[in-house]
Amino acid sequence: MQVRATLQEGETYAGLILGKDEPDYHLILLPGEAADVSWPTAADWASSQGGVLPTRRELALLFANARGNFERSWYWSSEPHETRTQLVWGQNFASGIQTIYGRPYRGHARAVRRIPIP
Repeated sequence: MQVRATLQEGETYAGLILGKDEPDYHLILLPGEAADVSWPTAADWASSQGGVLPTRRELALLFANARGNFERSWYWSSEPHETRTQLVWGQNFASGIQTIYGRPYRGHARAVRRIPIP
């Protein structure tokens, strides 16, 4: 299957995510961005775009392969902190570091979709 041939207008192929506990899949960055949004609002926005917020691993891949599609700012992930669930992981697209933020913090959001590898 030629993944790039299945891209819709404005979508960007970000690369392959190798499965840890799940199968490998292709990651697609959807067009559009939400700015100055809390984590709950970011998650709702991503869903309204037909996607989801990226995981931490996906954000790292997006930083490596599609950094030019992002502002030099903080972006929400879909992953709450493991022990402090009021906090959520985010990725800085200026420096590349990942850190945690409170859910009310206002950051940026991008949506992704996943294409399973048969």
